Amino acid sequence: MHERKDKERAPRNRTLTLSGEERERYTRNLLRLTGRIDAKKLTNTTINQDLFQILDHLPAQFVDLLFIDPPYNLTKEFGTTSFKETNSKEYALWVSSWLPRLLPILKSTASVYICGDWRSSGVIQSIIERHLVIQNRITWEREKGRGAKRNWKNCSEDIWFCTVSKDFYFNADAVSLKRRVIAPYRDASGKPKDWDQTQNGDFRLTCPSNLWTDLTVPFWSMPENTDHPTQKPEKLLAKVILASSREGEFIFDPFLGSGTTSVVARKLGRFYCGVEIDAEYCCLAEKRLAMAEIDNTIQGYSEGVFWERNSLAYQNGNSRTGNIATDQLALSLREEMDRYAK
Repeated sequence: MHERKDKERAPRNRTLTLSGEERERYTRNLLRLTGRIDAKKLTNTTINQDLFQILDHLPAQFVDLLFIDPPYNLTKEFGTTSFKETNSKEYALWVSSWLPRLLPILKSTASVYICGDWRSSGVIQSIIERHLVIQNRITWEREKGRGAKRNWKNCSEDIWFCTVSKDFYFNADAVSLKRRVIAPYRDASGKPKDWDQTQNGDFRLTCPSNLWTDLTVPFWSMPENTDHPTQKPEKLLAKVILASSREGEFIFDPFLGSGTTSVVARKLGRFYCGVEIDAEYCCLAEKRLAMAEIDNTIQGYSEGVFWERNSLAYQNGNSRTGNIATDQLALSLREEMDRYAK
């Protein structure tokens, strides 16, 4: 395996890394396919191969939820591999070279989520509408990013929600968002109207929409962070998995990266399999999966609901002074990360 030099990191940096011993140990867990394989043998595995090498070896109709986060049409380094920006026509040809070949692995009731940015989203739509039933387009806010002098700052991404047929599972109640009530309306008798009054503040459970503004892209002080350049938040995958799968169903990710899909699937009681060409990212995925056996918390998801950003002080009755505003301001980033690093 190509061994990378460890970067020098600040003392408080929590980015996950691998020791030499961990690389050797987790490499032994990785799967390589040489022929057709049974779905049971794929269960809870990480495949370290090029996707094109294994597409013809996958069993038919074993996947309940397919999550696809392919390289966007950008020039970017992914460990030992890279992706080069091209024109829309060539990017469409690349997507078309693997997407239709994934469809046979899906059950007739399966759901598919496909990620893209503003450059690639239109191309993706033009392809998937020929093969799948498009149910919605989710736009989520990526609050990190540099400003631009001659353009609008790019801080959003799309996720296309598709299904194989009109017969599919979707659980809106599992992905409610808990938000603080700004305008606490009351009915004629003075009781809260569509919100709850608690000793820790006033909250409302809101119906999930296709605009997600409560996500935080992993960064150096978050214990889920890795050096993968386009890592998705665990909270994002939790929304997808809870909404579109049941416990014990099978989640598949053909561009696994550092393992977020598999990790969240394990934390939420689903079966999983992911494909990743880079061995280092595969080993990071295996390390994160081992950690998930000990700690199954997902930042931003607790008490069976998703919470808006910067709300840790409200969760689990975690108000220490009774003054929510004061508690929230006093809660440092270090304290917040400590709770999720246990």
